[in-house]
Amino acid sequence: MLEQFRPEFEGTGAGYLAACTGGLPPAVAADAMRQDLERWRAGAAGPAYYDTSVARARDAFARIAGVGIDRVSIGSQSSVFAGMIAASIPDGTEVLCVDGDFSSVVFPFLQHERRGVRVRHVPLDFLADSIGDDTWLVVYSLVQSATGERADARAIRSAADRVGARVLCDTTQAAGWLPLEADTADATICHAYKWLCSPRGVCFLTVTPAFAEELTPINAGWYAGEDPWVSCYGPSAPLASSARRFDVSPAWQAMAAAAPALELFAGADIQAVHDHDVVLADALA
Repeated sequence: MLEQFRPEFEGTGAGYLAACTGGLPPAVAADAMRQDLERWRAGAAGPAYYDTSVARARDAFARIAGVGIDRVSIGSQSSVFAGMIAASIPDGTEVLCVDGDFSSVVFPFLQHERRGVRVRHVPLDFLADSIGDDTWLVVYSLVQSATGERADARAIRSAADRVGARVLCDTTQAAGWLPLEADTADATICHAYKWLCSPRGVCFLTVTPAFAEELTPINAGWYAGEDPWVSCYGPSAPLASSARRFDVSPAWQAMAAAAPALELFAGADIQAVHDHDVVLADALA
C-alpha cells in the first residue's frame, strides 16, 4: 500500500525519523520547486500561474481532511488562523486549552484576557472531563508536539456537544500519518510542513459552515474576495461565501511545491502510513 511513496524518497534522508520537526520533500515536490525557480527566473511566473497550485493544494487537503473544498481556507502560519478565531470569540467567555500545548494554538487566546476572555489549562487526559457550562471554545492539538500524546477526539467532541461548546483542533502533528475525523471539530488548523512534507508557509483552516458564521475574517485581503481578480483594489468587494473568505494571500513558491506533495498524500491509504510509522517508532523505542 506504500509503494507510491518509496520512489519519492529514495536517496534522501535514509533512516530519517524527524518528520515531527520537518518533513522531507518527496521527489515530486522537489522537482516542482526546481521548475518553479526556473520559471520565476525567466519572468514567466505570476499570480494566475500560482493560482493553479493553490487550487490543487486546497483540493488535495480537502481530501486529506475529509471535508468539502468549500470548507478549506489557505494561509501561511497556524497562529494567524488561531488569532483570527481568538479575535472572534465573545467577551468574557472561557477558552479551555491543554497544559503544555504548542504556543501557536495557545498564545493568540491569551492576548484577549483584557476583554474578559478566560483561558484555562488542564492536562490532556482531563480535557473532556473539564469542559463545563462556561466553556465557549475547546482548543487542543490532536497529537501533542512535546510528548506525542494523542487526544481522544471523539470524547472531546461528545463532552463539548453536551454544553454547546465549539471545538478547535490543531492537526499539524497528525495529518499525513493519522487518519482525520472531520466531524470531531468545528474547525481545524494544519501547517503542512511536517508529516505532509510540504514547504513551510502552507497552512490550512477547515471550518464548518455554522462556525464560520461566528468568525470575523480579520485578515481579509484581496485573496479572500469572491473573485480575487476584481478585489485587488478598494474601496470594497464582496468576500467569498465559502471558507475562502478566511484565506490569507498565499506564499506562491511554497504552494508550487506543496501541491504535488499534498496530492501524493491525498491519494494514499493514511491508515497504512500510520501502521508503517508506528512500526518504525516502536523499533526506535
